[in-house]
Amino acid sequence: MLHIVLYQPEIPHNTGAVGRLCLATGARLHLIKPLGFSLEDKYLKRSGLDYWAEVDVHVWDDWQAMRDQASTEAEFFYVEVQGTRPHWEPDFSDPHQDLYLVFGPETRGIPPSLMALQPDHVLRIPMRGTRSLNLATAVAITLYEAVRQQGGV
Repeated sequence: MLHIVLYQPEIPHNTGAVGRLCLATGARLHLIKPLGFSLEDKYLKRSGLDYWAEVDVHVWDDWQAMRDQASTEAEFFYVEVQGTRPHWEPDFSDPHQDLYLVFGPETRGIPPSLMALQPDHVLRIPMRGTRSLNLATAVAITLYEAVRQQGGV
C-alpha cells in the first residue's frame, strides 16, 4: 500500500490537495501533529472539495506513534531538496509493500534527525531555477512515480 506522510503540515490548501491525490491513487494519508491548521478548516475542505470525507486519513500525535504502527518490512523514503537520489531511482514496484513517502512542513522541511535514520532513502525531485516546489506538487510527482512503477491505479 502507498502511504503519504505529511510531517507537521502548515498550509491547509496543500493538505487538502494532497488528500485529493491520495484519494485518486488509493493511498493512505498520515498527518503528524502539530498541524498548522484545524482539520475543520474551511480552506482544507475547499481544497479537498467534497472528497475530504472519503480520504483515508490518519492523524498522529507524533512521528514515533505513526512509525510504531508501520510493519517492520515497511519502506520509508524522505523527499527533500537535500536528497542525493532522484525520486524515480528506488524500486517502488511491489504493490504489496507498504511504501511511505514522507514530506516535511512547507517552511522547514523534514527534520535532519528523521533523514539521518536512513540517509540513503532521502530522495530529491530534480529542479532548477527554484529552490523548492509546492508541497502538493512534490507529493504528486513522487506519488505518481510510485503508481507508475506499480502499473497504474
